[in-house]
Amino acid sequence: MTKQKITPALALIACSLASFSSAQTRLVPIAPAWAKNTINANILRYDSIVSDDTHQYVGFYDPEGCMNLARRTLGTTEWKIKRTPYTGNIKDAHNTINLMLDGNGFLHVSWDHHNDPLRYSRSIAPGSLELTGKLSMVGEREDRVTYPEFHRLPDGDLIFLYRAGRSGRGDLVMNRYHRKTQTWERLQDTLISGEGERSAYWQMCIDPFGTLHLSWVWRESSDVATNHDMGYARSRDGGRTWEKTTGERYVLPITQATAEYAALIPQNHELINTNGIAADRAGRPYMATYWRPVGTDVPQYHLIHHDGSKWHVSPITRRTTGFRLGGGGTKRIPISRARILIDSRGSTDRTYVVFRDAERGSRITLATADNLKNPDWQFVDLTDFPVGMWEPSLDTLRWERAHELHLYVQNVGQGDGETLEDFPPTQASVLEWRPY
Repeated sequence: MTKQKITPALALIACSLASFSSAQTRLVPIAPAWAKNTINANILRYDSIVSDDTHQYVGFYDPEGCMNLARRTLGTTEWKIKRTPYTGNIKDAHNTINLMLDGNGFLHVSWDHHNDPLRYSRSIAPGSLELTGKLSMVGEREDRVTYPEFHRLPDGDLIFLYRAGRSGRGDLVMNRYHRKTQTWERLQDTLISGEGERSAYWQMCIDPFGTLHLSWVWRESSDVATNHDMGYARSRDGGRTWEKTTGERYVLPITQATAEYAALIPQNHELINTNGIAADRAGRPYMATYWRPVGTDVPQYHLIHHDGSKWHVSPITRRTTGFRLGGGGTKRIPISRARILIDSRGSTDRTYVVFRDAERGSRITLATADNLKNPDWQFVDLTDFPVGMWEPSLDTLRWERAHELHLYVQNVGQGDGETLEDFPPTQASVLEWRPY
């Protein structure tokens, strides 16, 4: 285990970042990291950063492809960094590192998945950066894992989601970790089924009541142009049973024919997959994503939300630059996918959407709105420097506990379709932002 050493080159970066700090925002450097693609900085990292009341943890691939874990005391800028014995296929941006802390303080880690056998480990003790050997969860349907992600339930147990099978013909699998027994249970062997013809690309959140909210787009093949529609389901019992917003219970698995749809979006309209979802104080769901509306030439970010009675769709941006999505693999896109957060501390719910757009100089941008019946979206850049092909990933536990936005920040490249961009290693950092 090492402490981050500030070389002359890093000192220059740190000085530049320090000049950006303000009363609301601070950028805390960690270490140099791999940057030839977005594997360290894309939205598939749920979570890239996790924290408890006193410490924060982050994972990243170093320039040699080794998985590193780092820990700091919250409020400080000094990291303890552990280079683990594990590596990943860093040439494929899908193969991200995903973290979560359980209610007992153990760190859980999954890494290096794109139709690969399960790679999962956890810390040997609460607060430790030392990992166990590779572990199984339940021992079945663990040979072809993609898009793994952890979520923490209010009681400190964990949910683990992943796709079993290939793009265009995969199923959504769900496990639960019981912290009292330190064992995993299979909740859903097939929660959403592509029926061998398509895949669901999902996003999930857990609201203050413990309800699981799940939304997804369908994809008919490995071609991103075949993304279409936005489905929705929720679970009030930790993932065992699922229902629609009407209260009607799903017969599982959910399929294209049985799904509730929050928005109908045709294929070939630049609908991206894997975006943000959140819920407000009443447990009402919100999704942020982008697509090109029918009859227009320019993709826009949109908000999809349910007001307790029906679904609403409204634009967030008024972009002017068009582009087209098509083909397989990780795409080089002028805008990022978005994450959404809801702040329910005031008299009304405030909505935040985080993204990166080439039209705004590829900086990290925050869009805010208070009244969704007649939204007046305001935009502010959280960085005064570009972040390349970065996409947002964050510390969801810190947001839930303290309503502070802690983003993983790194200037990264990305070639189209899993090709690499000629990017030297760049500084990995955590950006801290306080709404007020």
